[in-house]
Amino acid sequence: MFNTKRPSLEELPSSAQLIRSTVIAGASAAVILVTVVLPAEYGIDPTGIGRALGLKEMGEIKTQLADEAEADRELESQDQSSLLNNVLGLFVGSAHAQEAEVWQDETSFILTPGDSAEWKLVMDEGATAEYRMIVTDGRVNFDLHGHGGGKSITYEKGRGSTGAEGIIEAAFDGEHGWFWRNRDSGDVSVMVQVRGDYSEIVE
Repeated sequence: MFNTKRPSLEELPSSAQLIRSTVIAGASAAVILVTVVLPAEYGIDPTGIGRALGLKEMGEIKTQLADEAEADRELESQDQSSLLNNVLGLFVGSAHAQEAEVWQDETSFILTPGDSAEWKLVMDEGATAEYRMIVTDGRVNFDLHGHGGGKSITYEKGRGSTGAEGIIEAAFDGEHGWFWRNRDSGDVSVMVQVRGDYSEIVE
């Protein structure tokens, strides 16, 4: 065994020295955080040193890549949801196949990129109409609303929709129906089937 000499009290650092060392270490860490870590990781450069060292650009690139990755995840989630809607739509379509002949009216059209269209049912207050909308080759934005006699109402809005179905109950006398717009980069096909209490269709 080796015997080591125990340090004397004079050789140990004093409380003042320990406090000074702690303060210096904390200040150094703060300087490194502000001048190196923030610019390099988050693109935040309050002192301008990060830009001079080329660290701010690196942080901006990291932040941009993180934002793009998050956007990709959201788009993937939307695509999965659209796929599920399409699958459910097939089952719904099969279930309604036998009653297709009872639809009173039907319209089909193609929207080119940026194009829009409107289709309305003239209905009395309290009247109801059932509808089914099917979108193929893309997605559309739509606004299901009504207006008449100085009144207006929005029943439903859809963004990136591949189809919908439901019932319109007229809140007042007037025209009730859809406004569509194609925000995709390609042509989109839309088909709408309706039946119920309406007197005419306005396009």
